[in-house]
Amino acid sequence: MAKSSTIDKINQSHSASRSVLKVVNSSKTVEGGGFIVHRAFPTHFLSDIDPFLLLDEMGPADYKPGEAVGAPDHPHRGFETVTYMLEGKFRHKDSHGHSGKLGPGDIQWMTAASGVIHSEMPDDEIIQNGGKIHGFQLWVNLPKRDKMVRPRYQEIPGSKIPVGKSADGKVIARVIAGQALGSSAVIETKTPIMYVHFTLQPKSEINQPVPANYNAFAYVVNGEGVFGSNSKVVTRGQVVVFSSEGNLISIKNQSHSILDLLLIAGVPLNEPVVRYGPFVMNEPHEIQQAIEDYRSGRMGQIDF
Repeated sequence: MAKSSTIDKINQSHSASRSVLKVVNSSKTVEGGGFIVHRAFPTHFLSDIDPFLLLDEMGPADYKPGEAVGAPDHPHRGFETVTYMLEGKFRHKDSHGHSGKLGPGDIQWMTAASGVIHSEMPDDEIIQNGGKIHGFQLWVNLPKRDKMVRPRYQEIPGSKIPVGKSADGKVIARVIAGQALGSSAVIETKTPIMYVHFTLQPKSEINQPVPANYNAFAYVVNGEGVFGSNSKVVTRGQVVVFSSEGNLISIKNQSHSILDLLLIAGVPLNEPVVRYGPFVMNEPHEIQQAIEDYRSGRMGQIDF
């Protein structure tokens, strides 16, 4: 931990803070079986942030008994889904015989790659008795070389997510991918990625090192923050897209309330992207093959 902290200090002393390129409002939409999400992107205002394809905030929603819905059987190919739960519980199954549950603080990093049929539904207890659902799903594009590898899951309970803390104790980082505040993630990624949930107490700040070759953005979960070298004020439900110049991300909480945000960054693939719903490939004929494989049952089915 001491070594990582030293590296952070060296990086900060020789770095410049990135500016904010744009601030975009998330868009409320309906997904799966009818559940509400706040979509950071893709929207009319922001298509993607290479290598990231989509970020959805699920809820927050309070369901009455019998109201909770999810995403029944659906396919994926060519990318990864990262599900991060803040509140509530989801259960999932797939066509490879894998199943499990996600609770508050838990992470599921699913490399769909060559293809899976996947089901994501609220836990039976929430369906029967009602409850709150709040979480995020990020789609990470895979490089061409990895689009057809065997699917893989990495499931990390909230208690195992590494946590970093600033020297004054006012900033906490839950490190899902990459490094922050002296802590390193336990998740393995196909390409270099940073995914950190920062919580800033009132009147606190963080200067997070981000490699110069990473594209970077942030999503404000709660509160209000001041971002970048040009001091843009950003509030709940907004996306902050940073410039590519500099290798520090500066974030300040000048308010009297807690600021919660996700900081996400990664090396761009700079490859052709062809999308069709749950399929993301490099060429149109690969999309046609994915559709054919799905319709013919070659991606399997959930039968348990």
